[in-house]
Amino acid sequence: MRKILIVAAAVEAVTGLILLADPAVVVRLLFGEAIVGAGVVMSRIAGISLVALGVACWPIDGTTRALYGMLTYNALSMIYLTFLGARGQEVRSLLWLAVGVHAILAGLLVRARLERTTKVT
Repeated sequence: MRKILIVAAAVEAVTGLILLADPAVVVRLLFGEAIVGAGVVMSRIAGISLVALGVACWPIDGTTRALYGMLTYNALSMIYLTFLGARGQEVRSLLWLAVGVHAILAGLLVRARLERTTKVT
């Protein structure tokens, strides 16, 4: 079962990285359609989610791996959304709220990990 989990986690993470790099190629190969505008942004968010899923499902320690998966998702989402807002693309006010929520969650996850490390040592 461990080998299957490794393969599945790797496939999801690689698919996510490809979506991040060039979402149009993945969408064209899967659906035969082009994407534009918000479709590109949402495809990249889906790519971030797949990378985080791959991290979370990598078979090591259950709770630690889940924490890393959620941290990966929140940190990468915060970075990407900040990048979009900083580029000055047409964004709405909720974008910055989403950046804040992801930043807070990422910070709480880092704190939880540091507290766990401190208790172990």
